[in-house]
Amino acid sequence: MVNPDIQGRVYPPTAPYLVGREKVREFARAVLSDAPLHHDPEVARAAGFDDVVAPPTFAIVVQDLTLQQLLADPEAEVDFSRVVHGDQRFTYSRPIVAGDELTGTMTVTGVKQLGGNSMVTSATEIVDAAGEHVVTAVSSLVVRAPDEADGAEEDAA
Repeated sequence: MVNPDIQGRVYPPTAPYLVGREKVREFARAVLSDAPLHHDPEVARAAGFDDVVAPPTFAIVVQDLTLQQLLADPEAEVDFSRVVHGDQRFTYSRPIVAGDELTGTMTVTGVKQLGGNSMVTSATEIVDAAGEHVVTAVSSLVVRAPDEADGAEEDAA
């Protein structure tokens, strides 16, 4: 069971993540987006951007850095082998563009117990090098309760 006392915890800002053009292109290919805005800097510039524009879900790359802090926190008591991604949302102030230097700061906004399972909700505020808001990424992780069979195996060991 996840420690409910982590609700409200704010983790330190991540190291700055420099968004690279090739990373944007790779991510776009991975999510099957062939939109020229994600691949061609000239198309992106013609649309008013400095460089290629990341697909909307690209923010997960930075948010993952903050989620790693949660998973590594021994006080949180999150067993990653039991984690299922429950929900993901993004609220943008502006698109992510190659060349952005982004930093994420995560707050654990909720810890609930549901039928033996735990649900941990967090919000990651992602800002650029000037400290301006770019996107808020909200994620819910479900940490499944151990099966009775798991406990029996542990007892037998």
